[in-house]
Amino acid sequence: MNHRMLKLIALLPMLALAACGFHLRGSADMPKGMQRVHLTVSGGGDFQRKLVRALLASNVTLEDESGPDIAELHVPAQNFTVQSLTINGAAQVTEFAVRLHVAFSATDPQGKVIAPLQSFELQREFSYDASQPVGTQSQMEQIEGSLTDDAIQAMLFRLQAVARNGEAAAAKAVGPMPANASSTQPPPQAMSAPVGN
Repeated sequence: MNHRMLKLIALLPMLALAACGFHLRGSADMPKGMQRVHLTVSGGGDFQRKLVRALLASNVTLEDESGPDIAELHVPAQNFTVQSLTINGAAQVTEFAVRLHVAFSATDPQGKVIAPLQSFELQREFSYDASQPVGTQSQMEQIEGSLTDDAIQAMLFRLQAVARNGEAAAAKAVGPMPANASSTQPPPQAMSAPVGN
């Protein structure tokens, strides 16, 4: 199956959602029991900051510690990898793929599973110009920021699917994601070296 066909297949869930009028717009209806949440994010950083904003926009009260009447949202993995895709005749890398792997789970205040541990991976591809390393770094930051936004939206979509359709929906919900994104098991081997190398 060629690359274009894979992209088309990945777009189908998004087209179906658009046809039925679904638009997430940065907030989501959270499952019952997730009005108060203790959030733990491995690595923290920009991902955690954006996720906090998204949860607050979804009328979730975030708690500093676990306790009675507090649900748990756990993100044990959110990591970027970079993989070279094409190399020119001078043995220089000319195209990279940036991947973001995310895993998360959620439980209600009684410890009952709301969303089982699940993972997905998003990817963006870009060209590399060895004569423009500064521009490439800026491009990398934009791509990572965009992937982070998409991953958080995908998490909210899955949690909203639980709120609307029950617990089994979290593992089945795939979108909305970029055209070259996919649900996956832990990501394949990928190069983590800086792009400028």
